[in-house]
Amino acid sequence: MPETETVGTVQADLVRWPEMMQGLSPEPAAFLEESSPEISSVIAAVDLGSNSFHMVVARDQHGQLKIVDRIREMVRLGAGLDASGMISQEAQDRAIGCLRRFGQRMQEMHAHSVRVVGTNTFRRAKNSGAFIQRAEEALGHPIQVISGVEEARLVYHGTTHSITGPQGKWLVVDIGGGSTEVIIGEKREPILMESVQMGCVGMSQRFFEQGSLEKKRFKKALVEAKLQLQPIIASVRKLGWNYVVGTAGTIRTIDQLMRELDFSDRGITYEGIQALITELNTAKQIENVQFSSLAPERTPVFAGGLVVLKAIFAELGIKEMVASEGGLREGLLFDLAGRIHHQDTRDRTVFSLMRRYHVDFKHAARIKSTALHALDKMSGVLEIDRDLAYPFLIWAADLHEIGLDISHSRYHRHGAYVLNNGDLLGFSWNEQRLLACLVGNHRRKINMELVNQLPARWQEQAIYMIVILRFAVLVNRDRVSKKIPPVKITRHTQYIKIALAQRWLKRHPLTVAELEQEENYLKALGIDVKIGGLVGSVRNDLSQTARSASS
Repeated sequence: MPETETVGTVQADLVRWPEMMQGLSPEPAAFLEESSPEISSVIAAVDLGSNSFHMVVARDQHGQLKIVDRIREMVRLGAGLDASGMISQEAQDRAIGCLRRFGQRMQEMHAHSVRVVGTNTFRRAKNSGAFIQRAEEALGHPIQVISGVEEARLVYHGTTHSITGPQGKWLVVDIGGGSTEVIIGEKREPILMESVQMGCVGMSQRFFEQGSLEKKRFKKALVEAKLQLQPIIASVRKLGWNYVVGTAGTIRTIDQLMRELDFSDRGITYEGIQALITELNTAKQIENVQFSSLAPERTPVFAGGLVVLKAIFAELGIKEMVASEGGLREGLLFDLAGRIHHQDTRDRTVFSLMRRYHVDFKHAARIKSTALHALDKMSGVLEIDRDLAYPFLIWAADLHEIGLDISHSRYHRHGAYVLNNGDLLGFSWNEQRLLACLVGNHRRKINMELVNQLPARWQEQAIYMIVILRFAVLVNRDRVSKKIPPVKITRHTQYIKIALAQRWLKRHPLTVAELEQEENYLKALGIDVKIGGLVGSVRNDLSQTARSASS
């Protein structure tokens, strides 16, 4: 039966990006406009974990979220990941079956109302690309693979919205199937976000194979868990905390067992964890373990998760931990609601990068204005996905010069590297790649590797966006504020024509010379783009003006 539950409120807790950017953009983006107070819609978050898949459906009523449906299936995708990094066919088939069932529940929902994320197994699997294509077809919605740090941010966001606690710093722990997230934050804002490649599935497979629960296996597993945690322990201890919260299935199960077995009446304790391990040692085999609070589908991976939690308690000196019902999927819901209400974490990330890399805000605003003007023109003649192109052209315009803070030489490549490899909060891996593709191709020779690394459904769209961004950068070559020149874009049988006012071209001979060279650069994209004047032959306009510039 679907369960109904009030999770929390969104509007009061999210930073207003439009206020931060007030006065910086000559043409405020449509997606940053104030939302209608009448907004009320159904949204869904899907968490494709290494052990189980979860879907949560909520009703968004003016920024207040009410859970209307939850569906969970134990898929054990991580258990199907072999030593070579390939997801087995059997595990894939289990996942596809589950996603078809999820897809039925969401078949009437619009794409902007659904967010689906893949976590550790999707990050590690070498054949995740082909699998994701099958999975998206079964689900009917795109899947975003997120980084460990982004997963940690969402976990913290969902946890702090789902439980009340004291003021001060919170330490939040999430033990998943393939990774463990450790976060410290204050006032619902994460300060430190860490993700360790260690979860209940991998630890159980490695140390408790065939269900053996001998003491020596727990000792070996505990040593390994502590070793995996070592790189983050010092930084976590240095920050300190006032309150400890755990989330996800393993921790919630342990919390329930504390009460069932009378090991603790104040949440999870170190002594309670040790007593629970003793119970498992006594059982000797996992099939002999029969606790009411331990679901049969979680039993095979329970010992591994328990050891990870003991290692965290031991290394950080934790005495007590409370369990939260909220976590990654609730964080996804709040993040999605924030996007719908124009309070997007990605905007804040871009703004932070602009400040960190000393971006020229005024010049970025000029590039945005020109790019959005060209997008409007090009949308009339090409099949451009405006929902995708609009925000990414804005973000790419804002960030196209971040590489200058590293070196002027090949600065577009430096910018692409930062965007491809950094932890960009709010962005999925593919979204980072798209942003890197645009920034890395905004000038000089086209790097098709950046295009080819994108999902197939985005590659053509990326090509159109590259053309628009490069055009905007060239038109603003002199870096001074001026009126956007009249432009007309038409599609012909074998080429796309971008025509500018001839009078403007004659006043900008340097730009004209670069526009003529641009035609050759753009051929690498597989499309023929001709740039010229609104009157007369395209080639003659450019060539004549370029000759004047050189003479």
